[in-house]
Amino acid sequence: MKHFISKEHAIYAMSADNQPVCIVQSGDTVVFEAYDCFTDQITSEDQVVEALDWNKINPATGPIFVEGAKQGDVLEVEIHTIDIGDTVTLMTGPELGVLGDELDTMTIKRAPIVDDEILFTEDIKIPVNKMIGVIGTAPANGAISCGVPDAHGGNMDTTAITEGAKLYLPVNVEGALLALGDCHAAMGDGEVSVCGGEVPAQVTVTVRVLKNHTVPTPYLIKDDAISTIASAKTLDEAAVMATKNMVRVVRQSTALTDAEAIHLLSLAGQLRISQIVDPNKTARMELPLRYLKNFPQ
Repeated sequence: MKHFISKEHAIYAMSADNQPVCIVQSGDTVVFEAYDCFTDQITSEDQVVEALDWNKINPATGPIFVEGAKQGDVLEVEIHTIDIGDTVTLMTGPELGVLGDELDTMTIKRAPIVDDEILFTEDIKIPVNKMIGVIGTAPANGAISCGVPDAHGGNMDTTAITEGAKLYLPVNVEGALLALGDCHAAMGDGEVSVCGGEVPAQVTVTVRVLKNHTVPTPYLIKDDAISTIASAKTLDEAAVMATKNMVRVVRQSTALTDAEAIHLLSLAGQLRISQIVDPNKTARMELPLRYLKNFPQ
């Protein structure tokens, strides 16, 4: 069955207390309509930034309740398509992004998308590279802002979370309570200005509940590679966590020892930055699946 969830069902924190928009079955396809990260408040480069409602940042559409998803299960989210709007919005300024200690004023930039390229300036055209910034399930305890990534997923801002990827998230509460949003027409690893090419979107996914699945989450599979994703207060902590989780994956899927597993990652793994601008930082470790002969699929 196919379901449509409109962007009016927006949340700004992921929590077990959020009421689900609808109940879906494992194997169902869901279309999420999503605002951009500013809840579509910005329509001009001349807007007064201070006039924005800053309580409406990084909305996620949902959540949905997945029938049969129990605490301890894993939710597979297969991303089919990300259909985006025709204009990207970016903003940066004091205390935002890597250059926030040097900038004096808040600035907004908007750029049209033409023929799958962002017309950044007259001379610079950036290829569209669509991805989902915020996607997660409800955490086990409390509420976590949609702007914060953590063990439940959330604002991971990972460029590999895109069309053709399968993302695996923990089920911490009954029904999982999946929500997503903050889509980008393009973004580089790091998201260093604090924005990607922010854009409204419709995202089509299929959700499946996996039982007795022991691979550490969140992780994703795309282009015959697996990436373990981790978020923590510092990038160093996130990088170590992502790497150690991949060691666990290698140990589960091969006959290698811990020492051999870390050697393998030193030779063939790619440790990458996802983002360095959110309250928690996010890193991922990528490894081709060909090295994991017994990986569960």
